[in-house]
Amino acid sequence: MPGPRDLDPSSSPRAMIGAELRHARERKGLSQSELGELLFVSGSYIGQLEAGTRRMQPEYARILDEVLDMGDFFTRNCAATAKSKHPEHFAEAAEAEAHAIAIRQYTPLLIPGLLQTPAYARAVFRAYRPTESERRLDELVAMRMARTLLLDDPTNLLFWVVIDEAALRRVTGGRAVMAEAARRVADVAREHRAIVQVLPFDAGAHVAMEGSIKLMDFEAAPPVLYFEGVGTGQLEDDPSTVMHHRRTFELLAATALSPANSLALLDAIAQDYAHEEHP
Repeated sequence: MPGPRDLDPSSSPRAMIGAELRHARERKGLSQSELGELLFVSGSYIGQLEAGTRRMQPEYARILDEVLDMGDFFTRNCAATAKSKHPEHFAEAAEAEAHAIAIRQYTPLLIPGLLQTPAYARAVFRAYRPTESERRLDELVAMRMARTLLLDDPTNLLFWVVIDEAALRRVTGGRAVMAEAARRVADVAREHRAIVQVLPFDAGAHVAMEGSIKLMDFEAAPPVLYFEGVGTGQLEDDPSTVMHHRRTFELLAATALSPANSLALLDAIAQDYAHEEHP
């Protein structure tokens, strides 16, 4: 397991809590695995808390206060890390995403959030929330667009995505919106801000037909896997599960079109949508 890094407690509430957790654990002479056993979680999870890539949950804060003789320190301070502008089921994943040094993602049904345009994102949110106010949709779109800034400096993040052709063919928000969305994905690939591959229809049956994959690697914490469903989401750090899905992603990448051929297909799809909108 990677060793813990020295965190700047002033950088964020989670960094402060992580630094204090590491200090308290070491003072007690406990390893990450030993402390994890007391909470019925993995040592990897403790490492992620200490590295600031995971949010401390209130039920764990209470146990840590007792086990590590911290009074009510963790109980009081973990509330600061619970505040998030993102929907509750995605908040922890979004925070982990911001700390990741590599993200590998397969999306079967929609363009990944980091590659979406404002119009496409709005169409997705409107489909999810048919009675939501326009003001709230504006907020959700703004939050999603803020996440896309992670790709502004590709030297800080390796983003490797495999997009199913179905996600590009489903007309979301209209053909003009899809033309812009496809061009956006193509531009990111062309500018080498991400590795983009398309899994074409003619690839047939493949290893991930049952759902999406999102793997995140960190500089000083174990990797995590994000599972997502309708209105739900969960981070998983079990090493065998993460390894299984990493191999699944590798098989998908081997089955998908090459980055060059994927870019050609994206350009063709964008042109098709634009032509259909303006014949």
